[in-house]
Amino acid sequence: MTQARAVHGIDDSPRGRLLSAAAQLFRDKGYERTTVRDIAAVVGIQSGSIFHHFKTKEEILFAVMEEVIHFNTERLRAAIAAEDRPVERLRALVRAELTAIVGDTSEAMTVLVTEWRCLNADKQREALALRDIYEQLWLDVLADLHKEGRFRAEPFIMRRLITGMTGWTHNWFDQSRSLSVEGLADLIVDRVVGEESEEGAA
Repeated sequence: MTQARAVHGIDDSPRGRLLSAAAQLFRDKGYERTTVRDIAAVVGIQSGSIFHHFKTKEEILFAVMEEVIHFNTERLRAAIAAEDRPVERLRALVRAELTAIVGDTSEAMTVLVTEWRCLNADKQREALALRDIYEQLWLDVLADLHKEGRFRAEPFIMRRLITGMTGWTHNWFDQSRSLSVEGLADLIVDRVVGEESEEGAA
């Protein structure tokens, strides 16, 4: 039996161990190919025991997404609370999001992106409502930078551009190489607000 590694942000309760196992299996095999029996085998329980916690496999998928959105929203809040300047708040947001995507919640974040279509319409709306809270933290910081004249595009457009830069890093980014998460975050922020060129001209 393969023991599931705990996913950061998901507790070590029996329910949490089920979610950690599910997140890893959904990432590795896909939601459709993963069975309740597969999840139970990784955790080391009978498949029927899962239904004490969740009625369906879809509920498990939604719970994985719900947990990771909640956890990373709080991560973003803590990141920006530690900074005063808007540009440093943006840097903190980018670092936090990259850490979520390629670091300690990578399994659940990958599932959030790749298995979204497997949720029914009601569950998608619930997840979107949670995601809107996460996205508003970005938009507030970007709005402050827009007021400072750091870029001309609307904050929503800038957020989409940043999402494009961070969203698929799990496909290519390797933390064992010379570029760190912090270094990658600096590159992204430099491109968004021109911080590097501005400092170089000072």
